[in-house]
Amino acid sequence: MIYTCENIIKNLKSHGNRDNLVGIKRYGIEVSTALGVTMPYLRSLAKTIKRNHQLAQELWNTNVHEARILAGLIDDPKQVTKKQIIAWTNDFDSWDICDGVCNNLFNRTPFAFEMAYQFSASKREFVKRAGFVLMATLTVHAKKEPDERFLEFLPIIERESCDERNFVKKAVNWALRQAGKRNEQTNIKALECAHRILLQDSKAAKWIARDAIRELEQRTFKK
Repeated sequence: MIYTCENIIKNLKSHGNRDNLVGIKRYGIEVSTALGVTMPYLRSLAKTIKRNHQLAQELWNTNVHEARILAGLIDDPKQVTKKQIIAWTNDFDSWDICDGVCNNLFNRTPFAFEMAYQFSASKREFVKRAGFVLMATLTVHAKKEPDERFLEFLPIIERESCDERNFVKKAVNWALRQAGKRNEQTNIKALECAHRILLQDSKAAKWIARDAIRELEQRTFKK
């Protein structure tokens, strides 16, 4: 079968279920352009379509929620430019699209570290979230990178931990926890960072720190 943007949108509409929107809306997902297609189906469809950079661009431009998630699953990271990363990130309007695209696509590009730093300083909620999602997911996926690259995230995490916005503080917390789970060395440094964050006069910072400390102090590593 030859997949086109048009027949994929028809496919998504046929597999949509408006009843699903009630559930995902409770998790803070933006549903104004959503069809109610499940993630397992989107992942299965992406495997069938395979990597297709041009088709991903067309799907993204439809502004259909699930089409954008699918675009992040099928785009080819080798063809993604810095300009595209910035443009798509500026379009983010829901945490699930932000997280999915960062985790499945952006963190596999050569621009991922640079964009993590750039986005983490943004005033826009989902752009800023993208910066910390990249930090969190790079810690998992960029296994060949030296620890120093991830330890350099910690001052940024500490600096931005006072941001009270829900989708930002959760991403900052995620980045801190992932840094501390990489190995014993990063665990020690992340815990030191968390204890400094705990001293800040900010509800968000204290939540980020306490949650991270609770998890990271229980983390064990093979000798």
